[in-house]
Amino acid sequence: MTSHEQHTKTQPGTGRAHDRSGDSSAEAHPVLPAITRHADVAIIGGSAAGLAAALQLSRQRRSVIVVDSGEPRNAPAAAMHSYLGHEGRSPADFLRIARAEVRSYGAEILTGRAVDVARETEGFRVELTGGLVIRARRVIAATGLTDELPEIPGLAEHWGTSVIHCPFCHGYESRDRRIVALVTSPAGLHALPLLRQLTEQFTVVIHGGVSPEDPQLAALKSAGVRVILAPVEQILEDRAGRLRALRLADGTEVPADTVLVSTRLHARVAPFAGLGLTAVEHPSGVASYVETDSLTGATAVPGLYAAGTLAEPTLQVLPTAAAGGRVGAMVSFDLAQEDLAAAARPVAHAADWDGRYSGEPQWSGNPNGSLVAEVAGLTPGTALDIGAGEGGDALWLAEQGWRVTAADISALALDRVRAQAQRRSVPVATLQADANAAAPFDGARYDLVTAAYASIPRTPDARGVTNYLDAVAPGGQLLIINHDVSDIREAMSHAGSESTRPFDHEAFVGTEDFVEALSASSEWEIEVNERRERPAGAASAHHVHDMVLRARRMG
Repeated sequence: MTSHEQHTKTQPGTGRAHDRSGDSSAEAHPVLPAITRHADVAIIGGSAAGLAAALQLSRQRRSVIVVDSGEPRNAPAAAMHSYLGHEGRSPADFLRIARAEVRSYGAEILTGRAVDVARETEGFRVELTGGLVIRARRVIAATGLTDELPEIPGLAEHWGTSVIHCPFCHGYESRDRRIVALVTSPAGLHALPLLRQLTEQFTVVIHGGVSPEDPQLAALKSAGVRVILAPVEQILEDRAGRLRALRLADGTEVPADTVLVSTRLHARVAPFAGLGLTAVEHPSGVASYVETDSLTGATAVPGLYAAGTLAEPTLQVLPTAAAGGRVGAMVSFDLAQEDLAAAARPVAHAADWDGRYSGEPQWSGNPNGSLVAEVAGLTPGTALDIGAGEGGDALWLAEQGWRVTAADISALALDRVRAQAQRRSVPVATLQADANAAAPFDGARYDLVTAAYASIPRTPDARGVTNYLDAVAPGGQLLIINHDVSDIREAMSHAGSESTRPFDHEAFVGTEDFVEALSASSEWEIEVNERRERPAGAASAHHVHDMVLRARRMG
């Protein structure tokens, strides 16, 4: 679990965002500066291409933050089609599944907008709505396209339902019904032979932009297709609000159940304008797009890649996802080659938390109130504080007679623990560790393992949870303190894309994951599993309650 706000501590695995919930004074919670996140890759756009790229990268143990405005192009459609394995699934359901898969590898998906992307010495600076900043070694633009419909009254109201743009995506559902092709340019003639195969009740209306002498119109007429050369004045509905006809400029009505129209497609490149990235005319003549290397997705801006329909505007959802996966793989190669040349093997998420601890102190230095309450009756022994941050919990435990090891993924955090331990003249050992590593705690076992608001990136095999449990000695105690995610979800349900939250709680292990693992083993007894209101002065607007879990390993 993570605290997803500024009042928070760190863990080995990302660091612990930690609010010292024992504090009761306003002075103990200074207003912190806007958070800056660090990641290997920032992906702007969280639909099929962006999520597929994120999945590839996170499976290569890269830290990934996806920024998504929550406006997928296919949102108006009831279902996706021609996507093998997802045929007929709603776009919303597809995104739910895809996001869960991406988050299962610890990649974060933040709801918000990128307002500016700029180059820095060691990568990119991505500014989001709400003031959040992401510093990333690479950026993938997966912002996609917007559709510009012909300015015909009533057309937009039926977009994505009875007004469609692709015979492959939605044509089958209109088979044997009255289909009207509304043509506004020569490109709109391209799909017409497909529609003739779908229904005998097929009419072509040339709204404009096409010569009456076009050979394809003659071929359609010869095949028995009704072709009308007249501008459309309005789309008409029946009493139930369903599309029923097109009214032409002369008042003639053309009955229709479905209208196929070619839209003008515009590449979403505004966030990248400061980098000099521009959209150019696509060879199809119906879209603007970003030119890239056809294999890697690399743009003319070094380190900036483009994936999906932003680079290939004619793709359906399935090949869009495939394109995103390909670009994610290419960025993985790019980062691996850079790290190889530098003889480096960076630990994902370490840079993120080092960034937090490179400035002013983050937390009050006081122990967590629930920790104090739960440990009060225990006999001091050995203790492991996972995600020690600046050491408030670890130092307090040491002062109570515990022999403490403070563990964190951030070397800078541990520097602060050592400095405070020296100042307070208490012995505290330190251990730089990633909770998702193979053996992060060197095989040692402790009488008490505690973690407050620890940010453990998810893995499909729940390795971080297993590592926590393995660190507890027989007869020892495990204490997990997390924010109650229902408070966070409630806050997020009322927040729009203009208010970006700095952390994605769904990408981190939650209390329920520990409960599941403990309940599945006969070695453990859960002694406390409670939702508690946080002490006065400790709760932020979004963190009102805590979940406190304490379990004992049988001796």
